[in-house]
Amino acid sequence: MTIEESLQGVRRLFLDSAPVIYFIEQHPQYFPSVRVVFERIQNSSILGVTSPITLAECLVRPYRLEQTQLQQSFINLMLGGNNMIFQAINNPNRAIEAAQIRARYNLQLPDAFQITVALAAGCEAFLTNDITFKRVTELRVLVLGDFNTSD
Repeated sequence: MTIEESLQGVRRLFLDSAPVIYFIEQHPQYFPSVRVVFERIQNSSILGVTSPITLAECLVRPYRLEQTQLQQSFINLMLGGNNMIFQAINNPNRAIEAAQIRARYNLQLPDAFQITVALAAGCEAFLTNDITFKRVTELRVLVLGDFNTSD
């Protein structure tokens, strides 16, 4: 199955940190797949959704290495990109829901928050490269490593 096929029927797609990093940094293995995703976001067929956790995780390495241009690329994409929604975590219910998700699926707390934010934003699918998210049943989990790269 290709990434294109897996996106059928998806109107809102949550973007975990790895796909965003792969896109911005043009990862040799995963860029062809994530490019398809971001093209669909840019042409308005899908809304991309991120969270403060996505942004923070993407910025750690560029801050460590003092790569200001890379920092700005992540910020621009997530906070100013076309058809991108930056979903804040400002509702106390998100903490309760994250605890429930963490307890149910034995995820790390940041990952549980990612799922909680995706659900709160009405996402039908969650794009990641972390197979531990496959435990989650509340939305479709798309793992980049599962796709043919011949898109």
